[in-house]
Amino acid sequence: MSEDLPVLYDLDDVVGWIRQGPDLYVRWSRGPAVDLVESSSTDDLTGVPLPGLSASPLDVASWWEDRPLRTWAARRLYDYCHLPHLRGPDVRPWLLRGSECDRGPDNEPLVCSVQPLAWIDKKVIDQAVREIEEQPGEWGPVRRTP
Repeated sequence: MSEDLPVLYDLDDVVGWIRQGPDLYVRWSRGPAVDLVESSSTDDLTGVPLPGLSASPLDVASWWEDRPLRTWAARRLYDYCHLPHLRGPDVRPWLLRGSECDRGPDNEPLVCSVQPLAWIDKKVIDQAVREIEEQPGEWGPVRRTP
């Protein structure tokens, strides 16, 4: 699997992908070249191999209604932006299309039939963080304390 994917440099580029259709996910990892060798994630707590790659869905939930897609995309990226700090600097987000084949131990989608689409640059994550910080209330990334 080639790492020669296009790179998204703006949060609005992610929004554009969301507008194009369903089955869109973001995955934080070392990339498709590593992930698609086995096409399986591993449960961090038990070491059990999972039947697909864990990823965050970018498809807009019906309850979001007509709220801004930019905020939706920012939230989905912001939720796991802590992963490079936990798993290493070579962990970064990439966009993919696939089909949900199961659910993982944290009820996250496990995705099969993965089609890598694009890398998501750190600039996009910085924009997502700013977008979330501008929202009312207290927001925080999804983070399990070991």
